[in-house]
Amino acid sequence: VYNAAPAWGVTVGDALGVPDPVLTQHQHQHQGQTFSFLGVRVSSPLSLVVNGRRPPGSALAPPRLALSNPSAPL
Repeated sequence: VYNAAPAWGVTVGDALGVPDPVLTQHQHQHQGQTFSFLGVRVSSPLSLVVNGRRPPGSALAPPRLALSNPSAPL
């Protein structure tokens, strides 16, 4: 689950409700083999319903800021 906190997740056997899913077909080729699979995306792990309940706010990964300046001297 993208953007989920490392300490949060779902386990085998959990009932998972996915409101407003975006279904995407992925197809990749690597070393002569084709890999095809479906992906489901949601806007946030907080929009899921796990075992009839919404995840707590702590299920969302904290934001991280990454800066890059390729022209800066080393």
